[in-house]
Amino acid sequence: MKMYVILPLWALFTVTQQKVPSDNCHCELISSEKPFPYDRLKKAQASALSCTNTITSQKTSAIDSLLLGLNRRLPQLEHDVAMLEKEDDRTLYGALSLHIIENELTEIQQMIDTLNSTTTESKHLSENMAQQLENIKEEMDELEKFDTMQVVKRQQANQRLKRDLDQCRNNGVHPPIPPTQPTGRTCPHGRFLNITGPRVQTAGEYAGSYKYGAWGRDPKPEPGKESWHWRVMLTSSNRYAHYVRLYSSLSSLIVGISAPGNVQIHPSNPTTNTIQGPNVVLYAGALYYNCYNKDAVCRFNLTSKSVTSLDLPKGTRYNSKGDFCHLEECYPYTDLDLATDESGVWVVYTTTQDFGNLLLSKVEESEPPKLGKTWRTSVYKRSVTNTFMACGVLYATRYVNKNMEEIFYSFDTMTGKENFNVGIFINKVSSDMLSLNYSPVDQMLHAYCDAQMVSYKVLFELMDSNFPY
Repeated sequence: MKMYVILPLWALFTVTQQKVPSDNCHCELISSEKPFPYDRLKKAQASALSCTNTITSQKTSAIDSLLLGLNRRLPQLEHDVAMLEKEDDRTLYGALSLHIIENELTEIQQMIDTLNSTTTESKHLSENMAQQLENIKEEMDELEKFDTMQVVKRQQANQRLKRDLDQCRNNGVHPPIPPTQPTGRTCPHGRFLNITGPRVQTAGEYAGSYKYGAWGRDPKPEPGKESWHWRVMLTSSNRYAHYVRLYSSLSSLIVGISAPGNVQIHPSNPTTNTIQGPNVVLYAGALYYNCYNKDAVCRFNLTSKSVTSLDLPKGTRYNSKGDFCHLEECYPYTDLDLATDESGVWVVYTTTQDFGNLLLSKVEESEPPKLGKTWRTSVYKRSVTNTFMACGVLYATRYVNKNMEEIFYSFDTMTGKENFNVGIFINKVSSDMLSLNYSPVDQMLHAYCDAQMVSYKVLFELMDSNFPY
């Protein structure tokens, strides 16, 4: 009898211990929906990113750049051939002109070959990208089927309703707002796109002599002097010059026949108001340069032989205290850089109070010349090797290696916008580019490189005459 009682109690005690409450609760959720395939979504995202990285702005603009170059070069070639047929004298001039035309034909043929290969590559790229985009679209359509609650479709419908509501408010209550017009300038060429060349390379009549200097064309020539070219050589200590040398044509400059010859600023060198440094320009029959031993711009009128000067702001660095430089050296007496473009003459310099940052000022064509508006930039002048102007935009270069220079920086005087990533490269014929002058007459960039005169063709993207940079 006792045994009968004890056993149930023991069994009861065991069951009681098994039913002690626990703090953890484990639930199993069984969903009737299919799990979302995140791996497929990530794969589609990776494919879309691959398409974006493959189709770059450089690739899409390559054909446009080549077509633009051919569009500019072919008419120039026709003009050169016509001039040769008209003015061939069967002597050195004719042979020289023919040599230039042969070089132009070679460059044009290279551009055509590059255009053909680029077009083929672009065709294959377009076909591949079209197939990839079609695959991504099909994959996204399949993934959208997992949206059983139609969240995505409702969001899209809400966006359409919001857009329609905004349009209704703007058109119904308020008059339509005209589109914002870009802040632009009148530039007959378009947006700066690229540089090709060199087109011309010559030492003139002084092969190997006068490492420092400048050359170019007058953007606003006097009647009858439209084809004239000029050259200034620093004939004393790679620092000073006291005359400008004139040539009646590019062919005359190449073969070294100077007519009408030298125009002297002063018989001796150096002296007051003679040239100091290589950064010189000619505009409207007057030579602009850094006055000897002064923080000032001199203007020498080639007709009247008179010199007027323009003092720069107090604290302007001169006498090789604010030069253009790169890591290996500085170019002596390049404190002031004169530049020309479609609008006139500019001066680039720096001051002590601006801590060496580059300044740009417009030189007004008054009598005497006056300093116009000044712009301050955030680029350090000694990190720059040269500057030039085109359509009111300042461009700065830097040294890459002995074969390459890069236009890395621009400053738009219309908007005040700076760009440190221009990324246009110039093929050099020697290590140092000691001066750069842009000619708006023929859109050529004239460089003086270790006693050699070199020119490059500037390519612009044809656009509306008023456009933003």
